[in-house]
Amino acid sequence: METYNSDPKPGRLILPLVLIGMIATTYTFINRVATNNSIELVSEGTTTTVVETAEAEETTTTSTTTTLPEGVVNYLEEITGEKIQAIELGKKVLETNQRWDDKITSYQEAQQEFQEFIDDFANFVEVFSSPGPPNSSSSLMSSHDELVVLVNLIADDTVELLEGLTAPDTGERRSAALDSFNSNLDLFISRIEQTVASATSS
Repeated sequence: METYNSDPKPGRLILPLVLIGMIATTYTFINRVATNNSIELVSEGTTTTVVETAEAEETTTTSTTTTLPEGVVNYLEEITGEKIQAIELGKKVLETNQRWDDKITSYQEAQQEFQEFIDDFANFVEVFSSPGPPNSSSSLMSSHDELVVLVNLIADDTVELLEGLTAPDTGERRSAALDSFNSNLDLFISRIEQTVASATSS
């Protein structure tokens, strides 16, 4: 004998229970998120303005002007230019000597170039020696005399370089002449710089 079920849709009792469970689960989840996380609420419409103020700084510049006689200024400019020229000539001497050491140039080429240096420095001595500084400046006159001695020594070194090139040794004479040339040239350049510095600072 079959049992009669008076409710034709028994599943309709389960649906409200499922809905109640979902609501409870959602409520619990939202509460957990709100309590375990730090949430900062930012209100819109708030503007913060930062104003930077700069203080005006006063700068005081002091300068000292030293007036030199025109003749002294011309002389200092002249020997400064001649110092640069001496440096350039010195570089050419060193380069030619190095090319000969490295056997890049022939003996005849080296002889010709060393002879040209003798002529160049002979002309340099003549140009540098006169007219010199104004007679009114005794300190510059004394410095100029020392410079003329040095530039003549440099010219003598170029002659000795050629003699060393043609000497029957293995290069010792030429090497000694080159050392003397470099030493005198460095001293000449240094002395010019000292002369200019001393004249412009006094």
